[in-house]
Amino acid sequence: MRGILIIDHGSQRDEANHMLSCVANLLQQMVGESVIVRHAHMELAEPSISSGFAECVRAGATEVIAFPYMLSPGKHVTRDVPRLVSEAAKAFPHVVSRVTDAFGVHEKLAEVIALRAGVDVVAPLSSGDACRCWDPHNRIGSCGNACAARTGSSIATAT
Repeated sequence: MRGILIIDHGSQRDEANHMLSCVANLLQQMVGESVIVRHAHMELAEPSISSGFAECVRAGATEVIAFPYMLSPGKHVTRDVPRLVSEAAKAFPHVVSRVTDAFGVHEKLAEVIALRAGVDVVAPLSSGDACRCWDPHNRIGSCGNACAARTGSSIATAT
C-alpha cells in the first residue's frame, strides 16, 4: 500500500503547523482510502519526519512517498528532507521510499495565485504549454528539478 508523507519546514506558530494536517486531510479525501496520507515537519514541530514515516508504516504503507510541501528546490528539498527521510527509512528496510520534487513551476500554482488575487485566468494552458519551459530566456532546467520542461531525469526539448 502506498503512503504519502507531506513534509513542511515546521513553524513556531501553531496555526502554520496545523495547516499541514488540514492539507493532509484534504489530500486523504481526494485520493481515497487506498492511499495512506500523513504529515510531518522537518523541524520546530511535531510530528517529526521519523514519526510521520513510522505512522505511515504502522497504518500499512509498504511504500512511502515523501512530498516536500515547499515551493523551490532549495537546500531543504534537495538535501535536508532526503537525508531525514533516508534516516527514518532505515528502521523499516522492507519499505520502499522516495522523495518527490518540490512544487516548482506548475500551472495549478499559477491558477491558485490568480484565484487568491481575485484575477480571472483568461488563457488556460493546454497540456503542451503546461510542460514547457517558462524561464524568460528559455534556459530549460535552469530552476533544477522544479522546471516544468523536465521529464524525469532528462530535459525536454524547447518548443
